[in-house]
Amino acid sequence: MTDSKKTVSVTLIKSMIGTKESHRDTVRGLGLRRINHTVQVEDTPAVRGMINKINYLVKCEG
Repeated sequence: MTDSKKTVSVTLIKSMIGTKESHRDTVRGLGLRRINHTVQVEDTPAVRGMINKINYLVKCEG
C-alpha cells in the first residue's frame, strides 16, 4: 500500500526586508531562501498555519 502524502507548493513572492523577525523565521522554517524560490511542503495543519501567518509574502498552490 502506498502512502501518498499531499503536498503544497509555496513560493516566496515578496522581500522579507522590513518584516517582523517571527515572520522571517517562519519563511526560513518553510525552507524558502530567496524571492521566486519554490518549495514543496507536506500539507499539514502546522504548515497551513505557517503559510497563513505569512500569506502576504508567499503564493501557495496545490
